[in-house]
Amino acid sequence: MKSKVLLTAAVTGAGDTIKKNPNVPVTPKEIAESAIDSAKAGATIAHVHARDPETGGISHSVDYYREIVDRIRESETDVIINITSGGGGDFLPSLETPAAGGDGTDIQTPEERHKPVGELLPEMCTLDCGSVNFGNMIYFSPTDWLRQQAKLIQESGVKPELECFDTGHLRFANQLISEGLIEDDPMFQFCLGIPWGAEADVETMNYMKNRIPQNAHWSAFGIGRMQIPVAAQSALLGGNVRVGLEDNIYLSKGVVARNDQLVDKAVNMLNANGQQPMSPQEARKYLGLRNPNGGNN
Repeated sequence: MKSKVLLTAAVTGAGDTIKKNPNVPVTPKEIAESAIDSAKAGATIAHVHARDPETGGISHSVDYYREIVDRIRESETDVIINITSGGGGDFLPSLETPAAGGDGTDIQTPEERHKPVGELLPEMCTLDCGSVNFGNMIYFSPTDWLRQQAKLIQESGVKPELECFDTGHLRFANQLISEGLIEDDPMFQFCLGIPWGAEADVETMNYMKNRIPQNAHWSAFGIGRMQIPVAAQSALLGGNVRVGLEDNIYLSKGVVARNDQLVDKAVNMLNANGQQPMSPQEARKYLGLRNPNGGNN
């Protein structure tokens, strides 16, 4: 067990959560402010998606991402910015048009998925390491596309967070490392409890952490009511922690949360175990971040 851990706040995501919790940030201003509030509550890293301010749904607009990043960078609160590069992977099967997909299908090329990262140069970005059944949707991310994305991220100098929603994703992430497409000490994120990916339990977490390189860092998060239990177990097993409204919208049963409240809950959990979150500056050294344009270095 480490005395200090990375604490990531995943502040909004792209799911249909805004009808269930009015605290889910939607506009670039709201998303940036929620990231800043989370950092003040103790978050080391702010993981951000952009949403369409009119509909609340997913947006790939670089302009929205730019406003979010600029607002965070211009604030007096230091936090490592981690932008998703997993947008544009939603494939919804349709019996009428099985090859093209049905309503809600949203597929971007590797270059399109990378564009906000390549233009804005955050310190970190995610790389979803494979396709997976996601409820009744398929998250679509073929291996050759992932190789292209990994190369683009590598050339940008941004640190990839290797998101693994199932054990096959872990195997392919290790393959990217062996091919030289992931440099330095890799950072893995175990995404647990998503239907129908890897289970949110200790056995699965142990399986995954035992199959990453010895020089790798790792974190884990759980969905819904498993958010804090998975965070607690990850910290105890030597990993890092992620909470936030992307993964869970409740503070307790029937009580909707804010991001800063979930971060505060995670901080209290860590403190009870004799642990505390890393500062962003400590995390930059820990992760070997080397992007000169990102954050407040």
